Amino acid sequence: MKHRHVVLVCPLLAVACAAESFATAPVLMDEVVVTASRTEESRKTVSANVTVITQEDIQQSASRNLGDLLTEKAVGTIRTYPGGMTVVGLRGFRTDTHGNDLQGHVLILLNGRRAGTGNAAKLLTENVERIEIIRGPGAVQYGSAGMGGVINVITRRAKGKSLFMEGGAGSFAAHKLSIGGTTVADSFDFSGSVSHSEQDDYKTGSGRNYGNTANQQRDVSMNAGWSFAENNRLGLIFTGSDIDDAGSPGYLNQNDLDDRTDKDNYSVDFSYTGKSATAPYQWMARYFFGQDNNSWFDGSASNPDGWDDDTISKNKTNQQGAQAHLSGQFGSALLTGGFDWLDYEVENTWTPNAADYANPAVFLLGKNSLFDEQLTISAGLRHDWYQVKVNEPVGRDADASHFTPQVGLAWMITKEFKLRTQYAQGFMLPSADQLSADFTNFGTRTVGNPDLEPETNSTYELGVDFSRSSFNATLTGFHTDFEDKIIVDALDNGTRTWKNLGDATIAGFEGEFSYDLGLLMGWSWELRPYLNLTLLTEYEDETTGEDLQQISDSNISAGLIADNGDGLSFRLNIAYMGSQLVQDWESVASPVPLVELDASTVTDATASWRFYQNDQLGAFSLRGEARNLFDEDYAYIKGYPLPGRSFFAALRWEY
Repeated sequence: MKHRHVVLVCPLLAVACAAESFATAPVLMDEVVVTASRTEESRKTVSANVTVITQEDIQQSASRNLGDLLTEKAVGTIRTYPGGMTVVGLRGFRTDTHGNDLQGHVLILLNGRRAGTGNAAKLLTENVERIEIIRGPGAVQYGSAGMGGVINVITRRAKGKSLFMEGGAGSFAAHKLSIGGTTVADSFDFSGSVSHSEQDDYKTGSGRNYGNTANQQRDVSMNAGWSFAENNRLGLIFTGSDIDDAGSPGYLNQNDLDDRTDKDNYSVDFSYTGKSATAPYQWMARYFFGQDNNSWFDGSASNPDGWDDDTISKNKTNQQGAQAHLSGQFGSALLTGGFDWLDYEVENTWTPNAADYANPAVFLLGKNSLFDEQLTISAGLRHDWYQVKVNEPVGRDADASHFTPQVGLAWMITKEFKLRTQYAQGFMLPSADQLSADFTNFGTRTVGNPDLEPETNSTYELGVDFSRSSFNATLTGFHTDFEDKIIVDALDNGTRTWKNLGDATIAGFEGEFSYDLGLLMGWSWELRPYLNLTLLTEYEDETTGEDLQQISDSNISAGLIADNGDGLSFRLNIAYMGSQLVQDWESVASPVPLVELDASTVTDATASWRFYQNDQLGAFSLRGEARNLFDEDYAYIKGYPLPGRSFFAALRWEY
């Protein structure tokens, strides 16, 4: 059992003392973020631990989707299956891989509203402006599921005219084609991209041919808007992903070549944002809808009644919702009030009844800056109502509600050095099945428990941010109490239900550090080493006294970026994920034994060279990638090894 209690005082003092060795203007503190309070705010007033992945970071990465990108950044424990499925973890919690994203413990957003999926492999980064990650509970701002954190993928908004085309190919018969661009004409703006990628079966680091792991994916992203009057804009955003005929290695790591999966997700939202010309008010209203689908096929299976083709299992979630808020500046205080509304319809083949979810909520967020904005106090309150109904023939329904508070403090001790602390709560509401199901499968009756309480957590954290010249550093310590975990309960009469039983403690610290040595030495090149880390000092199940499963206590990424500022760049990234306690399903034993999944270290390298540029013809660049450079034989889920060393090269034209 691991209990490594790390004293944070010394690291905090080390960062503070580093402030004395630099002597130019701050960089990091002036950054504007939107996820922490749902409105634009300077990072220096934010009490939460914020990570921003910029468009430049994305372009320098060897990643193909959001899941790969967050793995490189070592944000937490990642679980990746072949066939286009990636689960993302933050602070010991993780996203839901499919179905209703209300049931995840980490929330993924698209432009500030729910993405409708917990599968990070469905979200590409082609038309993304930046990604903001709020570590720790984000329930006050966004509701259920944001217990470990909130990941906000913000699509690109056009600021000028541009066009690009890119094509590339590489190992395992991989190839990718992309086209996109931006335009601004009078009051109209548009940015968008379309991409298609394919890859055949791959080899693992041990040289083993791992069959039925091919996949192909198509993605579309569009962000358009019409600005009218002054500071008013109507927006339309569409995002779609389609993964077809993806390989699906069989149960217990046996390669069943008949298995395959289809996964798709799309969403559309219409928004209106505005700001008053004279009074200090701004507002936003949005309606969105979408669908998330997952299907699993087995060519050797008989066709059950009512299922298409050779489908053995499927899941469909229809989502719609609305958001609105109004912000006003009253002296030194900023108040934001609003409401959220969500409606989900969920169908699964593994439960015979479709379910409807309704989740309205109201919230109030406030912050007050004192002493010439040196001290910022923030607080928030939210109340959620949650109604679920299992449709005919059961026809049962249930409801619940939850109140959530949050309070934080950000203190700019100097213009470069910030001390912050925060207390926040998160929650995950029970599912429709857990509250009101009544069905029988394989002779076992399952009934819901209408008295279930939401799963909850409370997090206390303390952190520092420091930024001067080209040196940026953040360090955060946190402690989380997780309560009322919902588990399966087998009754004496053979009926299966659910109950609240299970508490856990999760604690640790997170850090991000980078420094441009080129600026220090007076070079024209950027030469920036960096280090990102998430280290858990405690992750204990209070009921059993054992460590929590499927959690790595150490996630570290380190690397070096070199850029001459004129089209030539190089990046080396090393991502380490520590060992974790997992169930060994391959043992075919009962009860399933617990084993240790080995730690892994994966090294990627990318290089880009703009070899030609002309005002009439545009710019041409070559890009090369080496993934898993040292051919590590590794897996993030036991029994599902990931690709060995591979290479990829692409030609890009921009105008």
